[in-house]
Amino acid sequence: MMKGYNTQLTPELQEIADRLGAVAKDAGLDIFDTVFELVDYKQLNEIAAYGGFPTRYPHWRWGMEYERLSKSYTYGLSIIYEMVINNDPCYAYLLRANDLVYQKTVIAHVYGHCDFFKNNYWFSKTNRKMLNQMANHATVVRKLVNEVGQDEIETFIDTCLSLENLIDIHSPFKTAPKARSTEDAMRPNDPPKLRSKNYMDKYVNPAEFMAQQQQKQVENAQKTQTFPSSPERDILKFLLDHAPMANWEKRILNMIRDESYYFAPQAQTKIMNEGWATYWHSKMMTQLAPLSGSEIVDYCDHYAGVVASQPGGLNPYKLGVELLRHVERRWDRGQFGLEYLHCDDPKVRAAWDTKAGLGKQKLFEIRKFHNDITFLDEFLDEDFCHQTKMFIYDFDRRNNEYVISSRDFKAIKKSLLSQLTNFGQPIMKVIDGNFKNRGELLISHLHEGTDLKHNTALETLKNLYRVWKRPVHVETIIEDVKRRISYDGTNHQIEKI
Repeated sequence: MMKGYNTQLTPELQEIADRLGAVAKDAGLDIFDTVFELVDYKQLNEIAAYGGFPTRYPHWRWGMEYERLSKSYTYGLSIIYEMVINNDPCYAYLLRANDLVYQKTVIAHVYGHCDFFKNNYWFSKTNRKMLNQMANHATVVRKLVNEVGQDEIETFIDTCLSLENLIDIHSPFKTAPKARSTEDAMRPNDPPKLRSKNYMDKYVNPAEFMAQQQQKQVENAQKTQTFPSSPERDILKFLLDHAPMANWEKRILNMIRDESYYFAPQAQTKIMNEGWATYWHSKMMTQLAPLSGSEIVDYCDHYAGVVASQPGGLNPYKLGVELLRHVERRWDRGQFGLEYLHCDDPKVRAAWDTKAGLGKQKLFEIRKFHNDITFLDEFLDEDFCHQTKMFIYDFDRRNNEYVISSRDFKAIKKSLLSQLTNFGQPIMKVIDGNFKNRGELLISHLHEGTDLKHNTALETLKNLYRVWKRPVHVETIIEDVKRRISYDGTNHQIEKI
């Protein structure tokens, strides 16, 4: 409970929450125990500014985010109806000003999220006690502020936050390779011998000669040894392991890295997660625990706003729930398998119905295993694109407006998957921690058709230098030419390679 505030639910809301929780479980949802708290819009904005947590480490970014949210609410540009935390137990915050229909909808929506957090594979490695961990992080930073100084701590946190996306989102699911000591890595195999008869071996391959051959192998191994031995995508971990940082700097960077991995699955599953919660709150409000006739109009008005198209952007609620329903219809009607996929007649495909009734089973399977990229890649098909009138748009500078540039299915799908890959962030890897044999850091950018943002790249190199404390470089492609961008602590340099 938030200190200094009465956040307990009213008896009426508590009864609604209990009833809808029972309905959710009867429908097959598997949820954590869920604690609802009732807050006003200022309190909710505070929590939202902290990323959904009531306590975070002290930093100016939270104040800036609170101001943005407050102004957005004041001017009617946006409103937050609920906030739910991936934690065990799950904590959810309800806006006190919501009417009863909204409260019922939001509570049902929260249970959908809670089921997704608990059962989706991509959340399985997250810290289920992150509420406590965030409070611990806040305590650590406040202690360091007293020991080191506020300005120095805040400046270093700024540096770390600018690098927080330099992680390997698949790292939690990889099996760590068996560690090899440096001695093992440098130990050579037995050197090759000259051919000889057994009784002549000690004369043809004398001990002194074999020792010389073994020394050559060691020298060659030293020359060819790379650091790291293979490209490292988790750049934050590489910095923690090898950068010359003070202990307090390592503690802060490790804290930022932990939080990045905690939030990563939410970015990986935004469309699925919101689609799943919207699917279930719609199901409960209209079928499983239906609203009364006087409430349904208000609900429909609210629902229309949730799934409305967003000019110049993608609405994850709309795309997620509509694609889930598309999959449910297909599997209920048996529209899957080779025979269906090889059917080219649109009329036959549209009328296809084997009464399979596997829609609900398929949805729970999707909820368990998929993230946004795999979900869209496997289930977003041409029929769905035509039915939902999907298209690609570009900004027309001459007329100062967005215009449709393509309705081609393959182009639409490629564009969507490209936007979602690595959260739309560039994929970077450390390829040499001893570049030019001078302890410099070399990073490679996996270029997939989009150049790095120039100013962002320059600032990122500055912040990497702040941690690595030696010159840093990134190899990328700029205007179809391979180049290396470098920063030596004073100046940037771009050279063709």
